[in-house]
Amino acid sequence: MAGINKGKIEVIVHDGRSELLTMSLQIEFEQRRRALIVRLQGELDHHTADMVKTRMEEAIAKGDARNLVLSLRDLSFMDSSGLGVILGRYKQITGRGGKMIVCDVNPSIYRLFELSGLFKIVAIEDNERKAISSLEVAL
Repeated sequence: MAGINKGKIEVIVHDGRSELLTMSLQIEFEQRRRALIVRLQGELDHHTADMVKTRMEEAIAKGDARNLVLSLRDLSFMDSSGLGVILGRYKQITGRGGKMIVCDVNPSIYRLFELSGLFKIVAIEDNERKAISSLEVAL
């Protein structure tokens, strides 16, 4: 799984009218045993969702990861496009017989999960350590 074991991708979106940065998102991938850990930092919204979706799809498809841990500890904002990205990766991972856990969800994003009902579908843990432990028990 060369190139995915550890790496960061930065998605920068410009408003098209100037060179001013309107928002930024960083994605960090780490392979740990049969789990892909993805850490998001910044804003996951309609500007960045397609790139995040593509990068995560590629990382899942290229690697031998059966499970996915998605850490939102450093995610400052998410809209419904982000929910779509998460639900899509959940379907991708479970379609391969794996399990997905979202962790480190801040209160405003958790509220979005509640309103959408996503927390009823996707497992949530308090932190990355608990998410990984939960997966190791499931293996």
